Amino acid sequence: MSVELNTIETELSEGHLEEALDFIKEYYLLPQPEKFPQIRMYYRDARKVLSYQVRGDKDDWEVEVQIVARQPFQVKLTPTRSDIQKVVDRLSEELFIAIQYFEDLIRQSTLYFAWVEGEQIIPEKPPTQRKKTSFKIFGSNMLVIYLLFFGVNIVLFLLLGMYAAVAAILGVQLIIVLLSNRILDKTADWTITPENPRVHILEYQLPVDDFKDFLKKFGKDKVLKMKNEIYQRSLAQGQEPTCEMGEEVFQKYGFHCQAQDKVSKVVDVYRIVETAASKFRIPTPRIAVSNTMIANAAATGPSPSRGLVLITTGLLVQLEEDEILAVLGHEMGHLVGRDPIILFSIISLEFILRFTILLPLVVLSPLIYLFVALGFIFFVAKFFETRADLLSAMKIGNPQVLARALRKIGYQRLQAERISPTRAPSWINFDPHPPIYFRIDRLERMKTPMDVKNPLLKSARDVIDGFKRSLGIK
Repeated sequence: MSVELNTIETELSEGHLEEALDFIKEYYLLPQPEKFPQIRMYYRDARKVLSYQVRGDKDDWEVEVQIVARQPFQVKLTPTRSDIQKVVDRLSEELFIAIQYFEDLIRQSTLYFAWVEGEQIIPEKPPTQRKKTSFKIFGSNMLVIYLLFFGVNIVLFLLLGMYAAVAAILGVQLIIVLLSNRILDKTADWTITPENPRVHILEYQLPVDDFKDFLKKFGKDKVLKMKNEIYQRSLAQGQEPTCEMGEEVFQKYGFHCQAQDKVSKVVDVYRIVETAASKFRIPTPRIAVSNTMIANAAATGPSPSRGLVLITTGLLVQLEEDEILAVLGHEMGHLVGRDPIILFSIISLEFILRFTILLPLVVLSPLIYLFVALGFIFFVAKFFETRADLLSAMKIGNPQVLARALRKIGYQRLQAERISPTRAPSWINFDPHPPIYFRIDRLERMKTPMDVKNPLLKSARDVIDGFKRSLGIK
C-alpha cells in the first residue's frame, strides 16, 4: 500500500488555516455523504487535522485522506490499492481546488498594500478598462484586435480604396507591433529596475464584518494616507515594511487587526525576470508592474531585445516564487518565438485574403465567414500558447510547477472543464489559450530535461490530438 504525501502552498494567514479545513468539511465533504462516509476533525501536536475516507462505487477500493492545518498544508493520501493512481490524482486536485475557493473567499475581505521603492504610492485597485484592454491586445487575446481592425479596415477601404487601404492598414499594424512594448508600458503603475528590484506586500485578511467596517470608516484618501505613512516609516528609512508597522498606523486611525490575520511578502521581481531571461539567453526585458489584485502576466515587443514583461501584484500575491518563474518562462517563450509579430501577421494575412481571394465567400455569407475565420485564427493561436508552455518546461525545467501555477490561476475554469460532459466547446471558443485541463495534463506528463527539435510543430500536433480526443477521435 503506497502513501502519497503532498503539500499545498497557500497565501492564507495563520488565523485562517483552521477555517480552511472547516470550509472543506462543510462545502466539499458533507454535501457528498455517499462519497465521503467517514469524516473526522481532531488536533495533533496542536494542529487541526481533517481526515476522511473516499470509497469506490462498488466498495472495491478506499483512499484515506488527511490534511493538516499548517503552512503549507500537509496532505497524506493512503489508497488501499496501488492501481488507482488516477483516482488519487483526482482527489488531490479536488482538494487543491477547494482550498483555492476558500482563498478566493478570503481575498474578498483582505486589505492589500504594495510598494516599489522609489515609485509613486498608489492604492490597490481592480483593473481599469484601459488596463483590461491593454492586457487583451498585448496579452494574446486577439478577439479585441480582430474586431478593432475589422471596423478600421472597412472605414479605410471606404475612404482610400482597396490598394491604398491595404497599405495603410498593414502600416498601422506594423507600427502597433513595433511600439507594443511602449504602449503596454504606459498602462503600468510601476517600473522594476536593478536599483529598485522588489515589490513589498502587506496583507490583512480581515473577518468580513471588520473589512466592511474598514471600508465604511475609511475612504480612498485615508487609505492612501495610511499607505504613505507605512512607506515613510519603512522603505523611506531603508527598512522593510512589516505588518507591525501597518498595525501601528491603523491604531493611529482607530483600527485594529489581529496578529494572526497578517501576512507580509517581499518579491525580488527583477531577479526572477532576470533568471527567466538568462535561461532563454535573451536580454532582461523591461519590467512593469500593474498594481491590481487580478493575477495576470503578459509579454510583448517586436523582438526579444525590445521586449516588455507586465506583471500584476495579484500574481505576486497568489503564486510562490518558483511558480512566478515558471509563468515568466511562458512569457519569455512568447518573446523568443516572436509571437506578437507572428500573430499580427496571421491577422494581416487573413485580412488581405478576405478582400481578395476570399471576397466571394465574404459577400455570400459575411457572418458565417467571420465565425469560421475567427475560429481558425484562435485555433492556430493555441499552437503558440502551447509552445510557450513547452518552452518554459524546456528552459526553466519545471513543467509540474507551471502546471501548479495554472491550477491556482485558473482553478474555476479547470473545475468546469473537468465536470463538463463534453470538452469540445472549450476547444472552439474564441480564446487563444487551449483548455486549461489540457495544458495542465500535458505539463504533468513532461519529464525533464527534454530536447524538442521543433517546439512549434510538436505543440501543433499536441493541440490537434487534444482536440480530436475531445471529439472522441483517437
